[in-house]
Amino acid sequence: MAKDKDFPEILSKDESINIQKADPNLPAAEPRPAATVLLVRSPSEAIEVFMIKRNAKTNFGGAWVFPGGKLDLVDSEVEINSFCSGLTDEMASQILGLKEGGLNYWVACIRECFEECGVLLAYRENGDFFGASDDVEMSILNTYQDKLNKGEPVLLELCKKLNIKLAVDRLAYVSHWVTPKMEMRRYSTRFFIALAPEDQDAIHDGSEGVESTWITPEDALKRGKEGNFPIILPTIKNLESIVGFTDTDSLLRHKVNYQNEVSCIEPKFFMENGKMVGLLPGDIGYEDH
Repeated sequence: MAKDKDFPEILSKDESINIQKADPNLPAAEPRPAATVLLVRSPSEAIEVFMIKRNAKTNFGGAWVFPGGKLDLVDSEVEINSFCSGLTDEMASQILGLKEGGLNYWVACIRECFEECGVLLAYRENGDFFGASDDVEMSILNTYQDKLNKGEPVLLELCKKLNIKLAVDRLAYVSHWVTPKMEMRRYSTRFFIALAPEDQDAIHDGSEGVESTWITPEDALKRGKEGNFPIILPTIKNLESIVGFTDTDSLLRHKVNYQNEVSCIEPKFFMENGKMVGLLPGDIGYEDH
């Protein structure tokens, strides 16, 4: 494969994105486990994905991203596994190629999705997919979303209070990206995809996320190239992976079928003839850097 000549411009030189570079004289930071979810819907004969614009003061501030973040201790609580429906830690770990702890990523996805845009992927006690809520339940949800945004580990408490189970079986694993060594904060991020509940409204939290939108992947990529919709490489590649689908059923079936074939991607950057060059696994020269 040839060198990717496009993504360094988007990833490292877009001044509208706050990318915090590492000190080249220090050892590279250890990547922290993280999880992100592509929340999709198809209101017509087109796929739309939910995206959030990050607060300019945060890492990757100014960029449009999917809901997600680093794994927290609450995501690995043993008891939370009993509040997950349709997938065990053994099954999840096998999909991710881990010895254990794989289910933590699915849990983190659901927590981050609820925390950042208010959408709760869960089942009610009767087995129905969690949808619209009455005023009392909405008050409870708003309270717990606010607590999670403040860093309080209350996901398990919410599950018990509403007697719900997390719909981990509605998430499909789609990609794995590791932040380049050139960046100060590095993550080993597992990307997932899920169908958005029809009767829940997704909206940014107003803290880490300052804007939000439903957008087709084609439009997001087009606007990104035009320079008025800042997106980074992992976002670009994940958007490209859902281009061409016209309904969520076929999209999700396709992604489920390829969950076990996901490989890790860690971009590498270096200076060549005075210009920043980026390589992906499989590109000529990747193993030399």
